[in-house]
Amino acid sequence: MRICILGSNGQLGRDLVKALAGHDLLPLTRADFDVTDHARARSLLTEATPEMIVNLTAYHRVDDCEANPDLTYRVNVLSVLNLVRIANDLNAKIVQISTDYVFDGKSSTPYTEWSEPFPLSIYGNSRLAGEYLVRTQAVRYLLIRTCGLYGHAGSQGKGGNFVETMLKKARNHEPIQVVNDQTVTPTATADLARQLAVLLGTTHEGLFHVTNEGACSWYEFASAIFQIAGLSANLSPTTSAGYKTPARRPRYSVLENQRLKDLGLNRMLPWREALAEYLG
Repeated sequence: MRICILGSNGQLGRDLVKALAGHDLLPLTRADFDVTDHARARSLLTEATPEMIVNLTAYHRVDDCEANPDLTYRVNVLSVLNLVRIANDLNAKIVQISTDYVFDGKSSTPYTEWSEPFPLSIYGNSRLAGEYLVRTQAVRYLLIRTCGLYGHAGSQGKGGNFVETMLKKARNHEPIQVVNDQTVTPTATADLARQLAVLLGTTHEGLFHVTNEGACSWYEFASAIFQIAGLSANLSPTTSAGYKTPARRPRYSVLENQRLKDLGLNRMLPWREALAEYLG
């Protein structure tokens, strides 16, 4: 089966290429084409004739999305619709990645695939709109929601990732404040990629939640980073109100891998184990 991976040079993309080693892969980056160039996307993908299109592209600078709604919707909605139409024409399965930000965070228990979404931000709204287009227009699809991604490729890119940012601040002896009232499940892209490789090898379709197991606040995650890395840090908790951002974040966005568990396919590690693997 020929698998085309869009966004293959991102932190999840690079790990997914590794996890799918041995398959007939066509990894594509923005240097190959801009996903908002719909004609170019159709031309290239039609020529490649993949049986599966994995879309890892997104405009996911959450706060910037508030100031750039047009670009946000071009990338996260209209381009998704274009890819769905291309996949349908090629009789290919579309695999779309989405986010915990489709929820409002008012729950106190993990969200399952059957929980009702209600996003708080332009980013979350755009991702949910992309989800609806996949679910209503795609003939064959996998829709993957995940949360709090970090990976080694992200540490090399612009802005890095949360883990590397924390490590850098600690090594520079900077004071660090991290919110302690947002509960998430940080997810390692290497572990997510391995799980996706398992799921992509099945005939299952539809919506799946895929995150590492367990939950913590961002402050607790930062504390675990320093503990596992053996670093002392000038770390203190703060609140969302004290750390204001343009985009509202859900206070609680823990996802339950319910469908994976129901099917006996869940391979995701507890978040602390995945973090220790990343730091090892």
